[in-house]
Amino acid sequence: MENQSYSTNLVYKWLFQITLLFMIVHYFATFKNILRYTDNHRLLIFINSFLEIIALIVTSWFVLKALKYPEFFRGVNTQLQLIHDFNNETLPKTRSENRQNLDESINFQLELLKKYMTEEKPYLDPALTVQSLAEKMNMPSRELSVLINSNMDQHFFDFVNKYRIENAMELLTNYSKKDCTILEILYQVGFNSKSSFNTAFKKHTALTPTEYRNTFYKTN
Repeated sequence: MENQSYSTNLVYKWLFQITLLFMIVHYFATFKNILRYTDNHRLLIFINSFLEIIALIVTSWFVLKALKYPEFFRGVNTQLQLIHDFNNETLPKTRSENRQNLDESINFQLELLKKYMTEEKPYLDPALTVQSLAEKMNMPSRELSVLINSNMDQHFFDFVNKYRIENAMELLTNYSKKDCTILEILYQVGFNSKSSFNTAFKKHTALTPTEYRNTFYKTN
């Protein structure tokens, strides 16, 4: 019971009577279920009627006992909350807390990934894959893939190429690299073909590498 009354001899006696009564009703109910598979329908109807009368008597008995012995319930705390209600109230809060913890964990992983890409520059390796990057970061490759695809809305190679293109943009506008060819720069930032570099660069800037460099030097 969720709310328990104090213990007395009368309470124990009443509980014994209830248990005994329920055992008798249970046996009659079992007997009734057995009769369903026989042809003795009259006895089945009698047993049903008998159980209905017993249910009425039991209900009345409970009410009379409660009126006669109100001390049975003197120790009951009416302010106690039912477990069912408690769970219903705390479940949304628990889900909200779990979601918040999950978001914080994802944000932490994203910041860690961005910091690693910026500081360690693994994208300079043309053979970089999600497996090799995950190994460098000591995390499962599937977890890294989901982190990029689901939380950054990017495919892995688009994610890596973004860092390569941003590095290339710096080199193309660096006066010390003015004499470097486009081919030399694309190899320096981790691309291994001019066509893939041009495609990725134009996707990111809407300009070709040559157009981007020329535009920068014309305006400066």
